Amino acid sequence: MLLRLGKVLVVFALVSTLSAHWALLQTVAWTTMLAGNLQSGSLRDAVTKTFDGQHPCCLCKAIANAKNSEQKNQLTSQDLKLDFLPAHNSFALIAPSHLELFPRKDLSGEPVSLKPPTPPPRPFFV
Repeated sequence: MLLRLGKVLVVFALVSTLSAHWALLQTVAWTTMLAGNLQSGSLRDAVTKTFDGQHPCCLCKAIANAKNSEQKNQLTSQDLKLDFLPAHNSFALIAPSHLELFPRKDLSGEPVSLKPPTPPPRPFFV
């Protein structure tokens, strides 16, 4: 259950990051418009009226307004980026005057024997 929730949250984050929620909402709007237009005319007329851009529904208008406001917010946040002073073009690496090397430690060590926990641990994620 916890693993499934994590996967759902990751998918939701990716969809939000990629702005795929607008495409999903636009698909719902077009499907609803196509179904409504099919009730009053032929398939050709319904498809033309749905996708010509001259007859947007209220959901299409709301999606367009939300996209525009989101883009304006992104533009204003890009204007607020920090400007740092330029770094010096030249630099030099200077060796320290006194370099002390530490003696190498004995890495052989003594063997440590640990008994495994009883009972064995259960896996956290199943």
